[in-house]
Amino acid sequence: MSWTKRFLLSCLVLLGSEAVPISVDKTKVKLPEDTTQVTFTKNHEHGFYTSVFFNVLKDTGLHYDRYLREVIDFLEKDQHFREKLHNTDMEDIKQGKLAKELDFVSHHVRTKLDELKRQEVSRLRTLIKAKQDIDGGNGQTVDHQALLKQFEYLNHMNPHTFEVEDLDRLIKSATSDLENFDKERHEEFKRYEMMKEHERREHLKTLDEDGRKKEEEHYEEMRKKHADHPKVNHPGSQDQLKEVWEEADGLDPEDFDPKTFFSLHDTNGDGFFDEQELEALFTKELEKLYDPTNEEDDMVEMEEERLRMREHVMNEVDANKDRLVSLDEFLIATKKKEFLEPDSWETLEQNQAYTEEEMREFEEHLAKQEEDLSEKATELQKQREELEKQQEQLNAQKVELQQAVEHMERLKIQNAQPPPQVHGETPFAVGAMCFHTVQSLQ
Repeated sequence: MSWTKRFLLSCLVLLGSEAVPISVDKTKVKLPEDTTQVTFTKNHEHGFYTSVFFNVLKDTGLHYDRYLREVIDFLEKDQHFREKLHNTDMEDIKQGKLAKELDFVSHHVRTKLDELKRQEVSRLRTLIKAKQDIDGGNGQTVDHQALLKQFEYLNHMNPHTFEVEDLDRLIKSATSDLENFDKERHEEFKRYEMMKEHERREHLKTLDEDGRKKEEEHYEEMRKKHADHPKVNHPGSQDQLKEVWEEADGLDPEDFDPKTFFSLHDTNGDGFFDEQELEALFTKELEKLYDPTNEEDDMVEMEEERLRMREHVMNEVDANKDRLVSLDEFLIATKKKEFLEPDSWETLEQNQAYTEEEMREFEEHLAKQEEDLSEKATELQKQREELEKQQEQLNAQKVELQQAVEHMERLKIQNAQPPPQVHGETPFAVGAMCFHTVQSLQ
């Protein structure tokens, strides 16, 4: 099997795997019941290829993960597509030849893919509308091109049917995005660490001199406690693997055999160590560094350490860079000097995630954000005060209008009343009396 083929497929499975808690032996983790189980055949290229492609175990972390997995799930159900997959190499996939086989899948599968795409387009429209509302509300100009770039995994110009272009885009986007997965995780961790330090510094500013001194002393105490741990073996070294052999496998370290070790920890029996299987080997080392019950131990940092260990071993052992370690690659690595006489492993506390310059830029960026938010808040307060003033004026006008209406009603009632009558006299008698009075005056 070509390394590029295995690389694409291992990305779909491995980069989406979730970290297993430190107290759990990942070699003994039972897969979820709804996971697609496929029987692997050692050294059988097409069987391995199909198995990996259609065994997307966990959330990949991509914002279109659900859509990706649902499309793969339905394509797996089509007999024609599965057969073509057996005989398609990586270059053909990259050139879009596999995607063209979509024209030959069953009507039922195509109908379901159309439905999935319509649902995804609807979801994207909702997200875009929400993004526009948020940016517009903050007075920001919406960058439509940048926004649409996030949705290149489907052809949004045709929102109704799932076509060859959609499958081609989905494969290419997922491959590219997953290749950058580790890099993005490192950047997220760096931002996490800088924000944690920023918040600590801001908290110190709120304290008096004695409070700051006590807080700094506590901080240094926690750092020292975290750094006070047993020796951490170099990941992938003979010492590290022998420790797993002895403590996890219960075998005599004097009987350590690399080939047997590989077979024991190749948990899915496919003839390769994938990234998840490699990370399982570092559990004992991580337990030396991190304890969830300790105040000084940060579990986010533990996951970053796990990632560093896995990346290091991959860089050292994965000769063809397919993100998988074959038995041959593993056995070759066990004969190297780095395996037998490794350098000491520098843990995270010895390798700060950011430089002081990066920290300065980060805090400047936060300060600018806070300033912008403050200006926005001031502007909103002014708008609120103006609206309240306008509301008061409207209320005053409403009162005046109501008073005018009431006055008009009173006048209307008065004008509608008849002249007063003399008690006991009829209107005719009153009129005759008035006539006689006038005659007498003449």
